[in-house]
Amino acid sequence: MTTRCSDRTIGLIVNPIAGMGGRVGLKGTDGPAALAEARRRGAQPTANGRVLQALQQLAPHAGSTIILTGSGVLGAEAAITAGFDIRVVHMAAGESSANDTRVAAQAMLEAGVDLLLFAGGDGTARDILDIVGEAVPVVGIPAGVKMVSAVFGTTPANAGMLAGRYLAGDTAIRLREAEVMDIDEDAIRSDRVSTRLYGYARSPFLRAYSQNAKSGSSLHADAALDAVCRDIAREMQPGGLYILGPGSTTRRVMAALDLPATLLGVDAVLDGQLVGADLAEADLLRLMQGRATTLIAGVLGGHGSLFGRGNQQLSTAVLRQIPRERIVVVAAMDKLLALTPRRLFVDTGDNEFNTRLAGHLPVRFAPGRSIVLQVE
Repeated sequence: MTTRCSDRTIGLIVNPIAGMGGRVGLKGTDGPAALAEARRRGAQPTANGRVLQALQQLAPHAGSTIILTGSGVLGAEAAITAGFDIRVVHMAAGESSANDTRVAAQAMLEAGVDLLLFAGGDGTARDILDIVGEAVPVVGIPAGVKMVSAVFGTTPANAGMLAGRYLAGDTAIRLREAEVMDIDEDAIRSDRVSTRLYGYARSPFLRAYSQNAKSGSSLHADAALDAVCRDIAREMQPGGLYILGPGSTTRRVMAALDLPATLLGVDAVLDGQLVGADLAEADLLRLMQGRATTLIAGVLGGHGSLFGRGNQQLSTAVLRQIPRERIVVVAAMDKLLALTPRRLFVDTGDNEFNTRLAGHLPVRFAPGRSIVLQVE
């Protein structure tokens, strides 16, 4: 049963630089040097566009909900555009920083907001957790590059729907202890994965809308996965361009080709040769011109994410040029069996294109064997 929100307050925190590095091949924008490099490569802010997608789902509650937020791009602009009454609790002073997130979160904690909605990545989630702990329920609008924590909605729209239904008292929504993960961005930029559990936040949960924390593959060698990756390498056709997404699974394909791989980046192969490593969106579009292109992608364990987490270089501009039948998805069976629910999801930032990708897609897990999963 759902009832109408009445005199509810939402805290809205936006990290306006979150996600800027994705399309230009960076692994994040934490720190001045990373942000400067993202801008040098032509990166544009995307976080507030994703905030609007979330707030559109909350629009029915605009008349009975006040949003407490930061000034300008820290939340006020998006909230006003979406038609909400706002109260600014933090004024930006210069370039956005983690301190803005922390100061705003403290003000919202003291004001007793009913829910804290934030846009950013895992770093923003950690900063908020440090301030509010378990005192305030939180929902993350996914806006970073590689988000592995469980406080996020699977898409910005789903984060907004989750927040709206929670505030409306929907009995299908429950609060859970959601993992907030600590990601070492310096390690990621060096092509190393370094994650650990940072803490737990109280977060509204509904299986269809909520993201799970990333899980790893089993530690034992997966002979079936090695074998299917060798098959994929043997199937590559002369003259065809092959784009390999990030992850340890696609790295096995590169190993079968006896080529180096960028663990957390996007590489390209043509006629058995590496023609591009750690590529940005613009690099991919240039290489694809006039060539039949196949994309080989892995699945993010725990999440079931196919596009939109850590592989924003594979933008809609890139994906539109690759026929659906030329998207080859490969994953270990234990990773697929651990998905709850057992489905894949996409979050490209373009809802119309997300819908085009929806449907059933085969995932190869062993030579000659695949499982068909729903893409949502």
